[in-house]
Amino acid sequence: MPIDPARFGPMANAIRALSMDAVQAANIGHPGMPMGMADVATVLWSDFLKFDPADPHWPDRDRFVLSAGHGSMLIYALLNLTGFARPTMDDIRNFRQLGSPCAGHPENFLLDAVEATTGPLGQGLAMAVGMAIAERHLNALYGDELVDHRTWVVAGDGCLMEGVNHEAIGLAGHLGLGNLIVLWDDNDVTIDGHTDLSTSEDIPARYRATGWHTVACDGHDPDDIRRALDEAVADPRPSLVACKTVIGKGAPNKQGTSAVHGNPLGADEIAAAREYLGWEAPAFEVPEPILSDWRALGAKGAEANRSWQARLAASSHKAEFEAHLSEIGPQAGPVLADHLAALAKDPPKVASRKASEMALGPLTEQLPQLIGGSADLTGSNNTKTSSTKPLTKNDYSGRYLYYGIREFGMSAAMNGMALHGGVVPYGGTFLIFSDYARNAIRLSALQQVRVVYVLTHDSIGLGEDGPTHQPVEQVMSLRLIPNLNVFRPADAIETAECWALALETPKTPSVLALSRQNLPPVRSDAGENRSARGAYRLKAAEAPRKVVLVATGSEVAVALATAAQLEAEGVGADVVSMPCMELFAAQDAAYRSDLLPAGVLKVSIEAGVTQGWERYVGQDGLTIGLDRFGASAPAEVLFKHFGFSAEGIVPKIKAALGS
Repeated sequence: MPIDPARFGPMANAIRALSMDAVQAANIGHPGMPMGMADVATVLWSDFLKFDPADPHWPDRDRFVLSAGHGSMLIYALLNLTGFARPTMDDIRNFRQLGSPCAGHPENFLLDAVEATTGPLGQGLAMAVGMAIAERHLNALYGDELVDHRTWVVAGDGCLMEGVNHEAIGLAGHLGLGNLIVLWDDNDVTIDGHTDLSTSEDIPARYRATGWHTVACDGHDPDDIRRALDEAVADPRPSLVACKTVIGKGAPNKQGTSAVHGNPLGADEIAAAREYLGWEAPAFEVPEPILSDWRALGAKGAEANRSWQARLAASSHKAEFEAHLSEIGPQAGPVLADHLAALAKDPPKVASRKASEMALGPLTEQLPQLIGGSADLTGSNNTKTSSTKPLTKNDYSGRYLYYGIREFGMSAAMNGMALHGGVVPYGGTFLIFSDYARNAIRLSALQQVRVVYVLTHDSIGLGEDGPTHQPVEQVMSLRLIPNLNVFRPADAIETAECWALALETPKTPSVLALSRQNLPPVRSDAGENRSARGAYRLKAAEAPRKVVLVATGSEVAVALATAAQLEAEGVGADVVSMPCMELFAAQDAAYRSDLLPAGVLKVSIEAGVTQGWERYVGQDGLTIGLDRFGASAPAEVLFKHFGFSAEGIVPKIKAALGS
């Protein structure tokens, strides 16, 4: 039943009061959006959203994504009012302060009920597309009795302007994700002023062109809001609900202007707003009758959860469903054991992108949670296996997504899938195009989600496509992102080991930087996962050790050839393969010092920028790399031309040794 109109206004005003008071206390923040969307949010959380404050991880809850993350006080107020354990009122009093989970933008790792970290505009909506994909996939497997929920998004004008919005809504429309509903805060205001300063497009027409249903409503009329949401729920397409609102609604002298977008209202305007709204309670206090109305919504959600738990208990799919939602990390290594043994018995000379496809064979066969895809480069990324049929509008049970040329949208969608749970996404593109997706990769790391980025054509070794497609700075720049493991394996065995490691870290995303060209095998052992320590001694010096060669990926074979020539001239050389700098940095000092001892010349060899290698070779070491763009030619010609050969490296080492 709809809320009594006499109770609706005070409930919405509780959001407004908490929002303006918290921003004022912090002396920084965005009060305008939560004040403007308070009425829409009250209708949504009262009459449509399925949630249980006592069980924020309930698998069949609706997902609520605040894509306009700058308006974070909207979700903080909603969570507190409906009875979630956090944030407490003290948390809200300390909005944007150190130690409070009420950060400037919502962070999924600080509050259980925050589904996604948002703030970079557009990405919340794009991640919601991934959540909707995950829901439809699991629904196709287990039916409505266990999986039947919606993904709701609150988005602002900025979210709809960002380029990733184009990618995301195109994918959602193509897949017919009718469980996805976007509530557009259509208030005509951005930070710079009125939206007519920067845009004149027909946004609903753009959405309709991509296969969406659109509907508009008065964002301050609860009956009209309810009508629009009912229409959106009934339509089988994804829906955009244009909620015409007044930014900062309730601040009588500033509402409707950019002054309320990103600034505190000020003490005088807050006093005026209290009088305008009839809100007499002191700051950070909600009158008991109003709070009771909000808390009753949480009790209603608890009953829905209990009904679902009963269905799960009675379901013949219970064990399978719970297994599907369980952690897959411990299974990855054992699943690959036979594959690794076969590689060790007969090491192949293959590109690491092909080696990745070979590892994905048993992984996708035995781990149904894996859902793959590619940004229109399936045949080049080698990301599809015989176990992964396409996931389409007509068959959501598939496990392979054709993302189209949407690198950013793909990456954001994978974040959403991982956040939803029940699926482990991986997706491919060329390494050079990781720059298109970089902010989503960063959000993977910040949100602590397991997404595997299969980034192929990892160096000048891709050859004739030339410098536009040849990564030079990308590998090292990705290593700058905290909580991201960047793997660059040297052969098929290392590639399989790195796949196992990528799947064993549920709170850390991974990049697999893979070659286009064939790589000779450098290993014929497969017992211990030697890549797990990030770096290991592949070859020990035969003559007295004077040099340690450290290499990654395709250059490990070059390091071995260089060491062989040095040994032939009486210079002892270790070869260290370093498939993952991040894992090596996590090892204890004794292990790191053993691999890279003092008193010997250390040389890095990687077909990319040299900046960063000083950390391991020291100021007196040698960094063999590529501090310029590449060129168009066959791979073997380029490697020789740019000095990635024993013939090119040995003289530099001998000169450094003074011999």
